[in-house]
Amino acid sequence: MQQPTIYDVAKKAGVSIATVSGVINNNGKYSEKTKKKVLDVVKELKYYPSSVASSLSVKRTQSIGLIIPDISSPFYAEFARSVEDWADEKGYNIIICSTDYNEKKEKKYVSLLLRRRVDGIIITSGFNNVNLIKDLMEQKIPIVLVAYNIDSLQLNTVSVDDYRGGYEATAYLAELGHKRIAIITETVQSSAERIRGYQNALNDYHLIYDEKLKTESRATFEEGERQAEKLLDLEQPPTAIFAFNDILAIGAMRAVHKRGLNIPEDISIIGFDNSVLATICSPTLTTMSQPLSDMGKATIESLLSEIEETVTRKQRKLLLPELVERKSTGRVNINVN
Repeated sequence: MQQPTIYDVAKKAGVSIATVSGVINNNGKYSEKTKKKVLDVVKELKYYPSSVASSLSVKRTQSIGLIIPDISSPFYAEFARSVEDWADEKGYNIIICSTDYNEKKEKKYVSLLLRRRVDGIIITSGFNNVNLIKDLMEQKIPIVLVAYNIDSLQLNTVSVDDYRGGYEATAYLAELGHKRIAIITETVQSSAERIRGYQNALNDYHLIYDEKLKTESRATFEEGERQAEKLLDLEQPPTAIFAFNDILAIGAMRAVHKRGLNIPEDISIIGFDNSVLATICSPTLTTMSQPLSDMGKATIESLLSEIEETVTRKQRKLLLPELVERKSTGRVNINVN
């Protein structure tokens, strides 16, 4: 697919090339009518000045875009740091964009990164606009998806084995004697595989899957607390809660403390990520660790292999989580319930 040029924009808008350049770069004085006309054509033609596709044949900018949904999340913040460290080692700079799970921001930041002529883009889970990704592919922009997969598209991906993480966390709690194990899931793609691992572990340990023990929410402390309160209000509450990230797990711990219950004597709680939060809460949090440094390295390696055209085949890299046992889990109290 041939990329639109500045000449195409000028012709369709009925203005000079200089006017198009001036409007795009915000140089010079133009009427609002002229600005709107030019920008509408730019949007219609999906024109990006000095796009990556053309700049690669001339020179690289040594910059990479990283699109994450929430920079305040410890997981995404620590992953961004890892990506930045590995990129710096290879002589690349990182431009971080946080979308707040908002499709308008996704579109704005993709446009920004293309105007900055980044050499490639890393897109993490929580990105909603698949059509934007398809547009990037059409323009031959190097892309890596992290903790995110789109079956219909051939793309480089880096993720953790979420099925294994879900299975091992559940099996660990079952080995401690817990029979009513609740889960607080997150509204992201990785949850589906963790749920599948959870269900299979229950089956292998001859435990019954109870839909009432499953809740879903956004990843905030408040939501973790609210979902845990719902679980604790059940006629037969759980003796263990497996939260799909550390933020939800710590929110659940807050709900348990408010009830005057003790962790892990009355209820065990396990998280997922092994963020810095897991080591500073009380009690310290047992969690499934995601190898963030390895994820950052694998992501940069995959992206650079495409940017530098050293590998033509798309790669799917699957890393292994690891259980980190701390003080928030223990053997089931047979007197509970």
